Amino acid sequence: MLGEAIIKGMAVTAKNFAGSYVSKDRLPTIQYPEERQVLSEAVRNFPFLVYDGDDWEKGLRCVSCQICEKECPPKCIYIVKSKDKKPDYLGKPQLYPAIFDIDLSVCMSCGICAEVCPFEAIMMDQDFELSNADRFGGLLVNKEQLARSHDHHMRIRPSEAGPIEERRAAAQAKAKAAAEAKAKAAAGKPADGGD
Repeated sequence: MLGEAIIKGMAVTAKNFAGSYVSKDRLPTIQYPEERQVLSEAVRNFPFLVYDGDDWEKGLRCVSCQICEKECPPKCIYIVKSKDKKPDYLGKPQLYPAIFDIDLSVCMSCGICAEVCPFEAIMMDQDFELSNADRFGGLLVNKEQLARSHDHHMRIRPSEAGPIEERRAAAQAKAKAAAEAKAKAAAGKPADGGD
């Protein structure tokens, strides 16, 4: 019959049209910003710096190795190393970034910076609402604006952050045991009196 495929297509369209008024699952749109879409764990947008503890300056994981700056394809990361050092989570003195800036207007959200970071200090965020009225520098963010706690990372990507936190906790326990063994060994040695 002539036009049979058109009639079948129109029937499917009519069924979907009528079904969208009956079933909430068939609604294709979300009333943004009142309703928020649940984002997948794999969604990545712009990088952020991870810190441990309550103070972002003391707990920043970045040791200013500048690998992310070198590997960034659009060259939107700018890092200046500090002159002094601060202790990391194992107690070892480490450099830290005196300046860490990312130009989000240039960033292409590729995630290479997060992949190459050996210290798990930079990760990809899911925040996408970054528009503002500042035409000059509104998307140039510094380390204070980039800093997010490890709890934030655990909340947005639990399957990625969980193993990282386990490795860090194991390394801390190992370093603590080594320090205690060293202190015990030093306490057990007799003092050199020079007899």
